[in-house]
Amino acid sequence: MTDAAELLTRTQELLAAHPPATTERTDFLKARFDAGLAWVHYPVGLGGLGAPRDLQAVVDAGLAAAGAPDNDPRRIGIGLGMAAPTILRYGTEEQKQRLLRPLWVGEEVWCQLFSEPGAGSDLAALGTRAVRDGDTWVVNGQKVWTSSAHLARWAILVTRTDPDQPKHRGMTYFVCDMTDPGVEVRPLRQITGEAEFNEVFLSDVRIPDTMRLGEVGEGWKVAQTTLMNERVSIGGARIPREGGMIGPVATTWRERPELRTHALHQRLLDLYVEAEVARLTGERLRQQLVAGQPGPEGSGMKLAFARLNQEISGLEVELRGEEGLLYDDWTMRRPELVDFTGRDAGYRYLRSKGNSIEGGTSEVLLNIVAERVLGLPAEPRTDKDVAWKDLAR
Repeated sequence: MTDAAELLTRTQELLAAHPPATTERTDFLKARFDAGLAWVHYPVGLGGLGAPRDLQAVVDAGLAAAGAPDNDPRRIGIGLGMAAPTILRYGTEEQKQRLLRPLWVGEEVWCQLFSEPGAGSDLAALGTRAVRDGDTWVVNGQKVWTSSAHLARWAILVTRTDPDQPKHRGMTYFVCDMTDPGVEVRPLRQITGEAEFNEVFLSDVRIPDTMRLGEVGEGWKVAQTTLMNERVSIGGARIPREGGMIGPVATTWRERPELRTHALHQRLLDLYVEAEVARLTGERLRQQLVAGQPGPEGSGMKLAFARLNQEISGLEVELRGEEGLLYDDWTMRRPELVDFTGRDAGYRYLRSKGNSIEGGTSEVLLNIVAERVLGLPAEPRTDKDVAWKDLAR
């Protein structure tokens, strides 16, 4: 088994063969992938060495100390956190070889075509149809709230292939080429002024059957892998102490004593402790991932992430008083990445409102925690055995 000493040796060999100071960024990242140092827990030949997941930190620290470039994970977060684990688990060898390397290097951006105007919180109600035509599938439908669709080369896509089955069955999962004819991306301007989200229209888009992930009719099963990884990637990202939303508030508190009040101090103390508890819980969750796939515990982390961001950003606006009401720039733009803590206090406050919707609404995640973590009885459902085509819409 690969150990820390061997990984350090491999890291030094990579740096010697491809000095960061003189190697073009993309070439270095490709060499890192080929050396198995991209994600060390992945299989050999797919950017990894089959090593324990927790040893990735050894590689990352060694490369950071040498000034090596990273793959800009915030820009390609959907690919890294959602598409890659799904491809690894359900993809064919040909799909893994074709898709994973440019995904990790950042040459190809990914987006997620899941939510629809009538299927957001109830994702299984989705109606985008895929009809088989020989060796291809013809897809028609609309997706919404799609981050990075305006940048993406590829999308992970869930469709309805058998409307005669109940809604959790009869779904099939594909990889969709966003450059194909029939794919139209339109911006959705949000409360921050930006349009990081999009709506995507699919009109007679032809997807080869070779780009299907999992078996026909098992799209819901495949999607669960994506969704569990999504919640971990959103709520369980590794951050240092005072990272995330609590950092700017703590800095303002230290640097602006004239803004302090006793009541705000008490709220800051409470939220600081909660943020640190959430950060440490995230560390524990990542250690659990060493043993296998993420479970429903990630939903709890994502819940905490959303609530804390909204409460902390609200505190920051109050702390800054009139300054907190200012907004730097409402210009319509389509950003390349989402930075929850970037820009000013007004932006953080407005952007955090989406945290309890994206990646699974807080209401749905509360149900998941109740049923799958706490073991409480499931809510009564009348549509469990009803064909999708017969559901009221």
